[in-house]
Amino acid sequence: MRNPGPFARAGRAAHRAAGGRRLRECAPASPGGGIPTAPPDRLCHQLYERIPRMARHHRAVADLAGMLARQIGLRDQALHAVVRAAELHDVGKVLVPEAILNKPGALSADELALMRRHAIAGYLILHGSSEPAPVAALVRSSHERWDGAGYPDGLSGDAIPLGARIITICDAYDAMTHERPYRAARSSAETLDELRLGAGVKYDPTLVAVFAATVGASA
Repeated sequence: MRNPGPFARAGRAAHRAAGGRRLRECAPASPGGGIPTAPPDRLCHQLYERIPRMARHHRAVADLAGMLARQIGLRDQALHAVVRAAELHDVGKVLVPEAILNKPGALSADELALMRRHAIAGYLILHGSSEPAPVAALVRSSHERWDGAGYPDGLSGDAIPLGARIITICDAYDAMTHERPYRAARSSAETLDELRLGAGVKYDPTLVAVFAATVGASA
């Protein structure tokens, strides 16, 4: 039997860490019931029609993730999995009401809980598609935190798949450097400082250092 790659092993570890929970109990249902079975790219386009800024965000996160992945030496299938997962990392938000996605103020506890379920929804959408299994695993874990306070599985440190740690940093950088309904955009320098403050808490500290050096050099 062929030895599974690191992303596949990490994905299975994430599922074990979740205590074997029944995944579909954690995901919001589509209006027709269950998880949508349309191709992921089509679902993303549906999301972009509702929230046009998401199209630019997905492209930017994918570009940044590819840059960081190459910088640390990822190539071939591992590199492709990171970039593809970055392109699709918010696909589960197609099931989140637009009013929540565009809310100008803070989310309520119930709204935040619903928003966070998009990670599981995205995993299930991709798991049921023709996308390689590592892509689904990386999307599932792209909102975990280095200190274990993230979601949906509470993974911490190196237990979080490497590609997901890359996407988390790139997602945060692009989100902070662009205006959102609830806050103004920050400069690149301010955002890199914020990432450094979160290193070892929210983000992989080694990856933050590489990312900051690479982005800072190109600024």
